[in-house]
Amino acid sequence: MTAAAGPARPARTTPLITAAAAVIVFAGIAAVGGLIGPLFLALVLIVAVAPIAGWLRRRGVPRWLATLVTLAAVYAILVGLVAALVYAVAELAAVLPTYAGRVNVLLGEARQQLLALGVSPDQIQTALDSFDLTSVIGFLQGALGQLTGLLSNLLLILGVLLFMAIDSATFPERLRALGRTRPHVVAALTSFSHGTRRYLAVAAVFGLAIAVLDTVVLLVLGVPLAVLFGLLAFVANFVPNVGFLIALAPPALFALLEGGPGLMVAVIVSFMVINVLLQTIIQPRFVGDAVGLSVTITFLALVFWGFVVGPLGALLAMPLTLLAKALLVDLDPRMHWVEVLISDDAPPEADEQAPVRAGGEDGPAGP
Repeated sequence: MTAAAGPARPARTTPLITAAAAVIVFAGIAAVGGLIGPLFLALVLIVAVAPIAGWLRRRGVPRWLATLVTLAAVYAILVGLVAALVYAVAELAAVLPTYAGRVNVLLGEARQQLLALGVSPDQIQTALDSFDLTSVIGFLQGALGQLTGLLSNLLLILGVLLFMAIDSATFPERLRALGRTRPHVVAALTSFSHGTRRYLAVAAVFGLAIAVLDTVVLLVLGVPLAVLFGLLAFVANFVPNVGFLIALAPPALFALLEGGPGLMVAVIVSFMVINVLLQTIIQPRFVGDAVGLSVTITFLALVFWGFVVGPLGALLAMPLTLLAKALLVDLDPRMHWVEVLISDDAPPEADEQAPVRAGGEDGPAGP
């Protein structure tokens, strides 16, 4: 007779299987990144304006009116963003052709400098042939065409925002009901929403300060499209770590075309003083305090979500990371140890006199 089988042990997932599952999931996200990006943008906008409805409800405003005001606010933000992007690309595509003559002059000066340094004419001609202003103009016009093609996604976002705004009216009551049976779920969702709003507030405040200072500098130096580049600096500030480079490249190029290398150097130095001080040194500390993530994690999140979702993923890297943290770490008490590794601040040291419940005389540790 065979011995009776003992109690079945719970299966354990090996790290290799976990990694393979993660690769499959992220590959699926990347495959539909064009859809996930706009939908998540709609979610972030609703999360950002949700306190408006709560504030109105606490003052006796009817639910339907609070929902209507919230929807109007989020629609205004979205329309403003799209209009600003379309205007920016259209202005750049319209202004760049006027600098064609100036580009030829700069290329001629560069040719003379390279000849004086001993570079062969054939090498110079090869390098100059690879540079074509019309290709830059074509790229900008193509980008404008892509923005126009996003109207279908815009309609999708507008529709999703409508339904989300309606559902958000009763969401606080749903969370309170859910909290009686699933408190960890409520805590995770609350952490995501609060962290997202804090991050957006910090990025908006610093972005506004940087945009104003950059615009003033460009106006003083006489660089064209100063207000447009200030708007670009504000939007680029929502891209962690590398937003400074995105905001610097266009005004530096126009400074070179307008006033030569000297003006370009002046723009670069001015932007470095402003943007590096505020965006690279001061802001990351406030972002870390707002979202509870280390500077390294914020940079890796930018790279990862930009690769998986695309440009919109880079812009929404922090909210996406907060959602992933809420679902993978905050939602499961057994995964809370991960927060110690990814947080911005070190945890407080444990009291050495506190008893350690690891299965000793006090019995096994609780859940």
